Amino acid sequence: MFRGLATGVVDLFTFSKSFFFKGKIKMKIPMFEPFATLPKRAKTIVIVFEVILAFLCWHLICGKESLIPGPFIVAQNIAAIVTEQGFIDNLFSSLMLTIKAMLYSMVIALIFTYASVIPIIRPITNFMTQCRYLTLNGLIFLFTLMSKDTSQLKISLLIFGIVPFFITSLTSILAQINNQQYDLCKTLRFGKYETLYEVIILGQLDMVVEVIRQNFAISWLMITMVEGLSMAEGGLGTMIIKANKILNLPRVFAVLMIIFFFGVLIDISLRWLRRCLFPYSTLQVNK
Repeated sequence: MFRGLATGVVDLFTFSKSFFFKGKIKMKIPMFEPFATLPKRAKTIVIVFEVILAFLCWHLICGKESLIPGPFIVAQNIAAIVTEQGFIDNLFSSLMLTIKAMLYSMVIALIFTYASVIPIIRPITNFMTQCRYLTLNGLIFLFTLMSKDTSQLKISLLIFGIVPFFITSLTSILAQINNQQYDLCKTLRFGKYETLYEVIILGQLDMVVEVIRQNFAISWLMITMVEGLSMAEGGLGTMIIKANKILNLPRVFAVLMIIFFFGVLIDISLRWLRRCLFPYSTLQVNK
């Protein structure tokens, strides 16, 4: 074990070149060079070192008299929250609300994105992409009037906040499609709708999964704000709001760490799903 650790440290600080220049030794360390590639073992050591350093800085900054809770207090609160009776229900409520809003948003975004190749639809799609600059706080009253209940209100707000970002990402992908693919379809005498299906719909399915992964963070970020509109339905957002009211900062930080953990877990799962469904996509991301 120690031998492997020592080998990793040696790999991490291996000099790429060493030569004398004006009486001084000029050394290049790979991890400080732009576009340098570290060995897998050295990369693992760097990540572990940076994580330990981050927690150490967090512990030193948050002293006994600080209002910000330290990592050990937050860890104790995380253990207490996970063992609570209603934690699973709150987590399930947040996950289901987010997944439902993501599915609705994805369907709406795909319809308008695929239809954006039609000239009469393109201005509508461009307008929807600009709607990402609208704040939800001023539209809550409007959505309240149009919603039947609080559950529909929360989903509507999430959809309104997610769809513009989805459409923006998808349209940027369509703009990057190589013209040679369209020329190939013309050579094969494909019709316009066949070209739409082969090049845009079928040919970009792997990028749709990537867009879902990248934009899932937006919905997961909004979930705490949206769930505060109806405390009775539960959720991780309600746990944060209740803890904020009594200034229970350790509990607030603990819930934030739980939200962060599940967000990263879902991100990794979507990345794994893309590699399983579309193995060729790794050829586009690995350089």
